[in-house]
Amino acid sequence: MMNSTVGQQLLVRDTFTTAFIKNFLVVLVWFLLSYINGSVVATFFRHQIFYEDPRYILFIHMVINDAVQLTVTIALFVVSYALYTISVGVCCFFILVAVFTTRSTPVNLAGMALERYIAICYPLRHAQICTVRRAYMLIGAIWFVSVVPDITDLFVTLATEPLSFFQTAVFCLRPNVFKDPVLLYKRQAFDGIYFSLVFLTLLCTYLRVVFAARALSTERTSAKRATNTILLHGMQLLMCLLSYVSPSVEGILNIIFPGRILEIRFANYLIVYILPRFLSPIIYGVRDKKFRKHLKGYFVCGRLVDTRVECKGEED
Repeated sequence: MMNSTVGQQLLVRDTFTTAFIKNFLVVLVWFLLSYINGSVVATFFRHQIFYEDPRYILFIHMVINDAVQLTVTIALFVVSYALYTISVGVCCFFILVAVFTTRSTPVNLAGMALERYIAICYPLRHAQICTVRRAYMLIGAIWFVSVVPDITDLFVTLATEPLSFFQTAVFCLRPNVFKDPVLLYKRQAFDGIYFSLVFLTLLCTYLRVVFAARALSTERTSAKRATNTILLHGMQLLMCLLSYVSPSVEGILNIIFPGRILEIRFANYLIVYILPRFLSPIIYGVRDKKFRKHLKGYFVCGRLVDTRVECKGEED
């Protein structure tokens, strides 16, 4: 039933003017976010103080991850209008990259929340627990738990579909490529487990930091900043959750507003896949004083500078 519904929806096409406007908007947003993310990444790598700090290592990993995810999803969006169908093999690659990067974001959020929890609740042990080496080990673990559950979709498809299937052309949607019904139930189970664990991690770390803020009279400012950061992580998590419930919401809205599937799908795309990508640079690139100082210096100077050179008036 679901597959037939999807097939019927795919027959509906935008007019040339509408398609042009939609693609122009998403590409424009991509250029804007790419510029912001590129400036953040350049600031990170040009100042040694950041890539020797586990907190900022996890942050820049999420920025790069979100940039890749945004690029892949926008590429698929544009291809869906320019070519409409592509080969299953190429579609598999784009879908898996999009899925891996989407799944790694909430796990990365949990790791960043734990780092803030240790910094506030165990400040004397923070330097020993949160090291650069362990930060990279955590990133490796994030990618392991993000890739393993979904790479099985490819293995199952390879086992159940003939090789000629990967040479056929399809509209690049996950249900059109990984068609085995069992995979749908497996994805739903893993999505529930992942988000439950991440949500509990964020909730527990937030509560512990709040209690620590009340107990520590000398660290109230730092604890308050940490609680606000974890709250923003929670907002990011909820926005990430939208990508997993969006198919159901899209179906409900299509029933409420029949004949508006293209508008619903586009609005869903902007809210679920575009809007959350603005939060990562804001949390540290704008809110964090240390990073903001160097990022501001990067724009004020108007050129790439050596890591030892600062803009005038921006010394520590």
